[in-house]
Amino acid sequence: LLVAITLIPMLASIGIRRKAVEEPVALNPPKTKLGRGLRRTRLLLLVSIPVFIVKIIRFIVGIISKSMGYLMRPLVKAFSWNYNILAKRYQPLLKWALTHRLAVIITALLMFAGSLALIPFLGVELIPQLSQGEFQVEFKLPSGTPLAETDATIARIQKLVGKRDDVRTSFSIAGTGDRMDANPEEGGENWGELSIILPPGAGKVEEQAVIQHLRSGLERLPAVEYKFTQPTLFTFKTPVEVEIAGFDLVKLRDISRSIAQRLETSGRFADVKSTMESGHPEIRILFDREKTAALGLQVYEVADRVVNKVRGEVASRYSWHDRRIDILVRTREEDRNSVDQLRRLIVNPDSDHPVTLDAVADVVVETGPGEIRRAGQERIALVSANLNYGDLGAAAEELEGIIAETRIPVGFTARLSGQNEEMQVSFKSLQFALLLAIFLVYLIMASQFESLLHPFVIIFTIPLALIGAVLALFVTGATVSVVVFIGLIMLAGIVVNNAIVLVDLINQLRHKGKSKMEAILEGGDTRLRPILMTTFTTALGLLPLALGFGEGAEVRAPMAITVIGGLLMSTMLTLVVIPVVYSIVDRKE
Repeated sequence: LLVAITLIPMLASIGIRRKAVEEPVALNPPKTKLGRGLRRTRLLLLVSIPVFIVKIIRFIVGIISKSMGYLMRPLVKAFSWNYNILAKRYQPLLKWALTHRLAVIITALLMFAGSLALIPFLGVELIPQLSQGEFQVEFKLPSGTPLAETDATIARIQKLVGKRDDVRTSFSIAGTGDRMDANPEEGGENWGELSIILPPGAGKVEEQAVIQHLRSGLERLPAVEYKFTQPTLFTFKTPVEVEIAGFDLVKLRDISRSIAQRLETSGRFADVKSTMESGHPEIRILFDREKTAALGLQVYEVADRVVNKVRGEVASRYSWHDRRIDILVRTREEDRNSVDQLRRLIVNPDSDHPVTLDAVADVVVETGPGEIRRAGQERIALVSANLNYGDLGAAAEELEGIIAETRIPVGFTARLSGQNEEMQVSFKSLQFALLLAIFLVYLIMASQFESLLHPFVIIFTIPLALIGAVLALFVTGATVSVVVFIGLIMLAGIVVNNAIVLVDLINQLRHKGKSKMEAILEGGDTRLRPILMTTFTTALGLLPLALGFGEGAEVRAPMAITVIGGLLMSTMLTLVVIPVVYSIVDRKE
């Protein structure tokens, strides 16, 4: 804007011939030599040198423009030919529209209603799935699997992609930390990860081919849980997550298992995982308090004694130079290396009548939860899954049906979370941003036109742009996402420009004394070329973005498609509908 109102007029003035410019009259010419010298220096620095530099640039640009002119001449002729045909037909079309205003308004409303009817057929997702050229596969074998077996299994899986030409590098990790100090989901000897990097330039098709090849091989391995992930660019959760809340861990496991099985039977979902499925074998000691009290024992004393016998306790410390070494006292290994041995542990060694542990407690082997998650002070289980095909909106709708058909006991709740929840929050905030953008545009136009009526006419271009945006998304198969909403917010500020220049010229012509219909016809004819020029330059500038060249194109393309579709449709309808709306709304003579 700053260049347009300062530099461009100055550059345009240089092209004016000197004969057409009157020489400025010098008032009070300097009389001293110093004054005349300063005047010459000022003219040299502020006029002559800048004009000389601009002339050189203009000469170079002129040569380039002439060369480009020869190359672009066929395209220019084709554009001019099409424009002349359009200009000849536009005037009769505009006259017809002004005499059949009701038909034009009804047609525009039907097109708008048709675009709204197409919205349910568009996919919905938070962010378009992005191919990054690399991904990871997390593995989890049954609890208790030795590290060597985990490593052998991952090596077997790695061989599935080792000889593929569309895989550049693969490396794996088997086991990390131990179960006591590692992440419950990524710890122990039964955990592993395989990372795969594709060659440069590999797209979504190549990535999906490798993933499907791996899935087909993983399905043949029994008791192996796996999940495909990508490097984190955004802090988004798994596409599909079901959050089940309740206190009873057994019922939580049953509900999550039921939902997970329903997801696995559907072809839409892949890599189904439940936080309640993974667990660790553990020995549980259930004390009988009545028997313990009858024998004159305290439960906490018996429990502490069992812990000390199995884990040991520090009886003293041995000093060696500057080191202090713990002396750990515990039961011999052969007396504590099995469940039967634990049952025969003496829990009252100081008594004359020894009592074994199985006399006061039941010792059982169970599989305990690998972790206990909480949200809002409630125990929860998460069932997560990726998508095989389709969009997030369709997956959420199918998942809601699965939850509705699942029997959930009283005191338990199940709801959708993950990206679906984030998508709803983001869409609400972007809808508010879109309404705020429209309000600000209207506010600016009302202050500049000094009227509330003419901005109302111009705002009609935004629903017209929505028709083109929805149609473009439907034709290209793009989904509605956060990126599309950003494109719609951009459209709210772009599409009104054409209507502004058209309505502004119509007002100018009416102020000069022309009638309303004459001003509309002349204004439409005069503004046809600049409106088409601005539309096509914007659309062609966004075309490389819409075609989706380069990495990350999946995220960029929907925004460009939205803007191009909305701008083209809005321009075509603006040239006809806005004059009709203006003729109806503006009743001033």
